[in-house]
Amino acid sequence: MLGRLISFLILLWLLGFLWFAIALPRPQASGVTDGAIVVTGGRGRVERGIAVLAAARAKLLLVSGVDRQVKPAEFRREYSVPPQLMRCCVTLGYDAFDTRSNAREAARWINEHHVRSLRFITNDWHMRRARFELGRVLPVHVTVTEDAVPSQPSLRILFLEYNKLLLRWVSSLWEK
Repeated sequence: MLGRLISFLILLWLLGFLWFAIALPRPQASGVTDGAIVVTGGRGRVERGIAVLAAARAKLLLVSGVDRQVKPAEFRREYSVPPQLMRCCVTLGYDAFDTRSNAREAARWINEHHVRSLRFITNDWHMRRARFELGRVLPVHVTVTEDAVPSQPSLRILFLEYNKLLLRWVSSLWEK
């Protein structure tokens, strides 16, 4: 009986991993939102956020998890952000250091800026866990559009991220 249960759990894990690896979230090309949030840490994320803002698909942008040593002028030059766009519309978030704190920083920014619709930007392999964390702290009135930056993650990254998601989901059952 125990052997069957273990076999079933392994099969369930394997099928979940296959789904996780094959059906990665996709970019979202259309729609306009009040704000966009970029979670730093992966190639192409910040560039995607700036492009969304420049194309007027979002009115405001939070870049969450920026290194404290990065100054706004340096950020503006690094990502070729026009000065007026930087002044009016870009917030650099310095408080986040991991996915959970990205979500907390995002929730504060959403409340401060009265955001009701949000474009959430991170890499495709990171989207599910980042979105899970955001969903735990997000005000209920906010609608979220997932805008995944395509990547070519290694099997190792997919394996680690899938297991982090599972562990986080299980640990959340005992929180509160």
